[in-house]
Amino acid sequence: MPLVTTTEMFKKAYEGGYAIGAFNVNNMEIVQAITEAAGELNSPIILQVSAGARKYANHTYLVKLVEAALIENPQIPIALHLDHGADFDICKSCVDGGFTSVMIDASKYPFEENIEITKKVVEYAHDHGVVVEAELGKLAGIEDDVKVKAEDSSYTQPEEVEEFVDKTGVDSLAIAIGTSHGAFKFKPGTKPQLRFDILHEIEKKIPGFPIVLHGASSVPQEYVKIINENGGALKDAIGVPEDQLREAARSAVCKINIDSDLRLGLTAGVREVLNQHPDYFDPRQYLTVGRANVKAVVAHKIKDVLGSEGKAL
Repeated sequence: MPLVTTTEMFKKAYEGGYAIGAFNVNNMEIVQAITEAAGELNSPIILQVSAGARKYANHTYLVKLVEAALIENPQIPIALHLDHGADFDICKSCVDGGFTSVMIDASKYPFEENIEITKKVVEYAHDHGVVVEAELGKLAGIEDDVKVKAEDSSYTQPEEVEEFVDKTGVDSLAIAIGTSHGAFKFKPGTKPQLRFDILHEIEKKIPGFPIVLHGASSVPQEYVKIINENGGALKDAIGVPEDQLREAARSAVCKINIDSDLRLGLTAGVREVLNQHPDYFDPRQYLTVGRANVKAVVAHKIKDVLGSEGKAL
């Protein structure tokens, strides 16, 4: 099966009350772990690449790794998505370079300018058979090149979404309802709570339209504990409660982004192995364990959070 766009994925997810996992990839082990878990659970997936990942691993290497995953897992639909494209040029580069979906994130600009930039990307992408995600509202937190202070973040305004979607022709919309980038999403002692009231207002404004949640990692405390017990220093790492993400997946949310949880699983495995075996220097010895952790994270998300198990059939 070749790479697909997210159009059919999102239609089925919306109607079926589940969400597609959009997992960030940076290297071979992460690609393998995600696609092996999805293949075993017959789940459609989105493999997404950030600007930071392209700088680290090179666009061509990442595309070829995904193509290899398609050969190994021909039974599941896989989309290749650009995460947080900063401008038209990077989106064009990914459209021309084999991606089936791109995100243009012009949320830092005023509303009308966001529309103008997004529309330009949509027109080019659609002419080449590629779908587009855009963003309204700004999420706090840090992830690769995305850095937004809490005081500069803002919830998506429901009254703006219909005009934005109509004028841009975008295919899906990332909204800000209380999620946050990175592993340090919330202050200690606070109870994270997504703004489902905003989500439901947006659903009413654009019924049937696929919504995306960024910054949706839950920061598994078992991996935080392993990291800290083996030389790490992750203090007050707190994520989004998974029961809230499952509730979101039952609504108009068709795509949920997960990155930090994968990083935590991989790092926990590597730290634990190297701490227990200081004589090890073969990357295969510690990356094998890290990869297994990432696979376990993805399998758990598919089965217990996203609800996408068996939806590839």
